[in-house]
Amino acid sequence: MRKIKKIEIRVNGKVKYISDKYKMSDLVKNLKIPMKKVAIELNQEIIDKKKINKIILKKKDKIEIVHFIGGG
Repeated sequence: MRKIKKIEIRVNGKVKYISDKYKMSDLVKNLKIPMKKVAIELNQEIIDKKKINKIILKKKDKIEIVHFIGGG
């Protein structure tokens, strides 16, 4: 039986431990993020939401998720 390796990432400044081979899409799903109302930054670069299924998170990645808020 293979032991699941945990890696450390930061999401909006908070440390989170995830399994290796964890995709950005897994993170979005687990955090219940409304994709239409957010921008996602990975290591200070805005990512294309169409590519989240291909992005595998790595140790020490920094993710910032910004919610859009309407106003007037």
